[in-house]
Amino acid sequence: MALADIRDDYLAQTRRKRLYGGLLVVIFVAMMVSGFRIADGRNAGGFWQGLHQVGDFPAALIGEAIEKAANLPLHMLNAVPALIETLNIALVATLLGCMAGTALAMAATRGLARWPRLVPVARRVSDVFRAIPEIVIALILIFILGGGPVPAVIAIAIHTAGAMGKLFSEVNENVDLKPVEGLASVGAIWSQRIWLGVIPQVAPNYLSYALLRLEVNIRASAILGFVGAGGIGYELRNAMTFGQGKFDQAAAIFLMLFATIVVVDQISGLARNRLTHGAPA
Repeated sequence: MALADIRDDYLAQTRRKRLYGGLLVVIFVAMMVSGFRIADGRNAGGFWQGLHQVGDFPAALIGEAIEKAANLPLHMLNAVPALIETLNIALVATLLGCMAGTALAMAATRGLARWPRLVPVARRVSDVFRAIPEIVIALILIFILGGGPVPAVIAIAIHTAGAMGKLFSEVNENVDLKPVEGLASVGAIWSQRIWLGVIPQVAPNYLSYALLRLEVNIRASAILGFVGAGGIGYELRNAMTFGQGKFDQAAAIFLMLFATIVVVDQISGLARNRLTHGAPA
């Protein structure tokens, strides 16, 4: 092929890519505009009419918190049991979800699965668990089981299992299979091959992803409190529902939740770095 033909072919491919990219941008903008107009039309008020009021609630909350600053320490102390409940929900849900996610990952990884024919089934189960939002599962469980931390734990654990099943299976796909094959050659059963040949390789990444997921689940457990699943989110909803006169309590809970998330983020970040990069020399 002549040099001119190669250049013309390259330019034609470049023009096609630009055309496809431009079409995607146009479609994206059109969908955004259409979605915004539909949402604004179905809104109880109007976005533009209420835009000037966006800062009213934060201003009222901050103003009352400053006015009643002396009450904040007591409100924080009273919210400690609810905060502990939120942390317990997140910890238990993360543990259960990671255990289930590990089982799904092992069943969904080609070359490691005990039953290779069930690999597509395990992957679809993981997709379903991951696709359903925690709040939807929690609302269904609250209707069945009543309000409290149990629906929150189950809802977060199900979603965590789907997410961890996907992440863990991707980690499994990068495993060196030579130790597994060596164990198989000396007669090791499947569980022994996984425990001795796979787990030592994937454990640091598993723990790193689990810590990252714990951060997400603390926020999720606080959000689920708004729908009656207990924890500090439930206390925050009650404080905000009362409105003026309780904004100092809401501000105290906001501060506690923010501080807790920051502390957990920092601790888990340090732990993840230690797991992935090792202890500093």
